[in-house]
Parts: sequence; structure tokens; C-alpha cells
Amino acid sequence: MRILVVEDDLALASYIQKGLVAEHHAVDTAADGEQGRSMAIGIDYDLVVLDLNLPKVDGLSVLRGLRQRKASLPVMILTARSKVEDRVQCLDSGADDYLAKPFSFLELSARARALLRRSHLPSESVLKVRDLNLDRIERRVERGGRPIELTTKEFALLEYMMRNAGRRLTRAMIIEHVWNLTFDSTTNVVDVYINYLRRKVDDGFPIALIHTVRGVGYQLSAEGGMA
Repeated sequence: MRILVVEDDLALASYIQKGLVAEHHAVDTAADGEQGRSMAIGIDYDLVVLDLNLPKVDGLSVLRGLRQRKASLPVMILTARSKVEDRVQCLDSGADDYLAKPFSFLELSARARALLRRSHLPSESVLKVRDLNLDRIERRVERGGRPIELTTKEFALLEYMMRNAGRRLTRAMIIEHVWNLTFDSTTNVVDVYINYLRRKVDDGFPIALIHTVRGVGYQLSAEGGMA
């Protein structure tokens, strides 16, 4: 998933980012409310982790703005404010969850997974397209009963494509969700990794699942053509 952490404590933001990246998410950070609001509105995130005490624009204002522009985007409040009144105000303003500091990263991670499961994203632990299976919990992939060994980035790319099976994905969409980078139109990293996946997922099988969409990007489709 692609997650935005809006937190002005740079050390804490880095700690959260490293933890979530280790769990195979693409994570961006913003150090103030103005930047966080702009990124959350302008980029397709799956989850926002939002502090309340932020420079420039406070977290509550960011939350209310997001609810006007992106009503279904999951938002977790992460703050030192622990009063019941603060919790109620944030939940009434559209927050999906509220975690007070100090916190356990294990709890933050579990809450993030719960929010992602409840969002518009597929909640199945095993994704299946034709004879290709991807176990999101055990992090195993097999096709036609044959295990496929993937690197972390290859797994993340395949998972994103399988979650969006049948949908045309631009290179910008792919790089924004799988790599936590701003899209660079000159990079060929997506094409390189697509080729890696094709060798592992399609080579040796009569039906190709990964397809190039000319002028757009790529598509993983169950209605594949002959390899």
C-alpha cells in the first residue's frame, strides 16, 4: 500500500516510515500540515497517518479538508492529545481511527492493516488470477502449483497488479504505489521490473497474464493471450 505520514517530529516520522517500509509499504512523509494536505489531495494514497499539532496548518483542519475532497480515504490520527474530547472531535470530523502517543509500533501497524482491510481495497489474504496465486500473509506466490521466488519489490509490484487485475495501469500509477518516489518520466525502473516479473510469472506457461498496453502502461489480465 502507499501511505502518507504527516508528522513534524522528524525522528518519529523516520521511525514510522522505516517500520512500515519493512512491512513492504511505500511510505512518504510530510513535516507540516500544509505540505501534508497538498500531498494527500494530490497523490493517490491508501492511508494517511496524521498528527494534530502541526506547523502551518493544524491536523484537524487537514482532516476536515480531506473529508471534503476524499471522503473514503482512511485517516488515522496519531497524536499526544489523549483527552476524550479530542478523540470525539476527531472521530466526529471524519477520522477512521485515533492512536495516542506514546504508542507501540506493533499496535500502529495492526491498526493500519485493519483500516486497509476495511477500505475499498481487496481484503482477501490470497489473490488469484487464473492459475496465479499470491498469499499476502505468507508472502508466497505460485502459478499452476509451481512456487515462484520474488524479491520484495517484485512481490509488491505483482500484488499491486493483481489487486487491479483487468485495469490499465500507467507507469506513474505503478511507481507511485510500489516505489515511494515522485514519478520521473525518464526512469525505466517500471519496465525493468515488469520484465523481471514476466520471466518468472509468464515464461513457460501457455497463457501470458502480464500485457503491455501501448501508449498507457501495463495490465495484468485473466483474459491473457497465448505466450
